[in-house]
Amino acid sequence: MLFSQDLGIDLGTSNTLVWAKGKGIIIREPSVVAMDIRQEPGKVVAFGSAARNMIGRTPGSITARKPLRGGVIADYEMTADMLSAIIRRSVGKSPFNRARVMLCIPCGVTEVERRAVHEAARGAGAKYVSLIDAPMAAAIGAGLPIASPTGSMVCDVGGGTSEVALLAMGDIVASNSVRVGGDDMDEAIISYIRRKYDLLIGLRTAEDLKIKIGSAYPYDGEAAMQVKGRRLSDGMPGFAELNSAEVREALADTVKQITDMLCDTLERTPPELSSDIMERGITLTGGAAQLRGLDKLINSITRIAVHVAKDPGDCAVTGTGMCLDRNLADRTGR
Repeated sequence: MLFSQDLGIDLGTSNTLVWAKGKGIIIREPSVVAMDIRQEPGKVVAFGSAARNMIGRTPGSITARKPLRGGVIADYEMTADMLSAIIRRSVGKSPFNRARVMLCIPCGVTEVERRAVHEAARGAGAKYVSLIDAPMAAAIGAGLPIASPTGSMVCDVGGGTSEVALLAMGDIVASNSVRVGGDDMDEAIISYIRRKYDLLIGLRTAEDLKIKIGSAYPYDGEAAMQVKGRRLSDGMPGFAELNSAEVREALADTVKQITDMLCDTLERTPPELSSDIMERGITLTGGAAQLRGLDKLINSITRIAVHVAKDPGDCAVTGTGMCLDRNLADRTGR
């Protein structure tokens, strides 16, 4: 007899989270894989935090990179290997342990991209695989009453994709997405510093800047931070000091794409549901929703109340797990 473990997986561009039935979130790792390319096929050396620490520090025989871009698979084999490692860690190495998996993916992906994710999970050893749209999962995880005829709006800002969805009666009424997110914010900071200070910094330094002094809207207690990198003019080590206003300027174009997407969806919202959104507000989820002042910026543009969900980065995987739980209960009842 095979033993099954029910897993909900938020397969994100930046981070992968795994929810296990009866346990909650059991894995929270960066979506990074390190592979030894001297072997054919390549052998996974590490994934998650261990692989992330290798980025930019590996010899030529080992490559460490993210197998997903913009919320979709960029490297199929690396994604399948990463999923295999995740499932093995979750259910054990016994060949008699098989996982029933629900994967959270962006709602704007094509049918071909959906099939690629499904096949990657099956190839990783999952017994059953189902998919759920990220905004739906995030709304469930945030505790929104999506089964109600009253409209709810969720904006999920992830690492590689930002999505907004209007939900009512248990389904998505209108949605929109752009393939920008927290990773693009980091890249924007790198480009800004390269242009203004002739200094090249790494992704981790850019992320530190974003978290510590970055914002989408002016705030009290704005500060400055020194960063170190390599001068492009002579290749020597150098440094620059940036303040919060400069980081906000660097992020402006990326943040504008997210707010434009949100406004476009509001313009297409049916009038009755628009009144519901005016009354109930917009809920922000996703790791990049924690960007300081993003809620205030959206409120200043739309004049609608904006709420950041509790533990926004966990909403999608929590909702995926809750949905998986309900589906399994329904199937058992039948």
